[in-house]
Amino acid sequence: MFLKQDEEYSDIDLVELAREGDKHAFGELVRRHHHQCVSLASCILQDRGEAEDEAQNAYWKAFEHLDQFQGDADFSIWLSRIVVNQCLMFMRAKRRTRFLYLDAGIPGYPGASIELPSWKLDPEGEVGSRQVREVLKREIQCMPALLRNVLLLRDVEELPIAEVANRLGITVPAAKSRLLRARQELRQRLLRHCNSSGHVSLTTRVAVQTGRLRYAS
Repeated sequence: MFLKQDEEYSDIDLVELAREGDKHAFGELVRRHHHQCVSLASCILQDRGEAEDEAQNAYWKAFEHLDQFQGDADFSIWLSRIVVNQCLMFMRAKRRTRFLYLDAGIPGYPGASIELPSWKLDPEGEVGSRQVREVLKREIQCMPALLRNVLLLRDVEELPIAEVANRLGITVPAAKSRLLRARQELRQRLLRHCNSSGHVSLTTRVAVQTGRLRYAS
């Protein structure tokens, strides 16, 4: 079975077709979610060109690991997590290439300088980290209590999902479903903040923090 142009397919249908080897089906998935993925990557990386590149890298990883998509969450959420993880890995790689240039030169190389990695946050990073905590706290507090509580228990306190369900007095499947909704709600709030504030350094740290909240996500 292959993609037919005159038929409408759900994301799940396209995933199944892509698993069967239909590259056009996966291309349609990418087309549907490309704008959202690049916007998310841009929030994290501050650079549109890098965002486009890392979104493309994320698509390749998604295609290679399509068998790992279980269908217990929307495909868009699963893909967004891969995009964020890809961006975080890219940022870690860039961070390892940051150097502190000393005045001492290198013998035999006129004009060259010694390069040592700097492990300290720069002033912008320190301000950004503080702002991130404020934004996350404000956005989480604005969420409906039904979603806020499960998010705090699972992603902030990092309790096992069974313990989360016990504390909320619901079943484990219900807790998982509620947690999925809560993560999606927080993600949308952060994206809206990104689009409205235009605060690049703040948005970057916010998106990085959402990776800890499994927006890897």
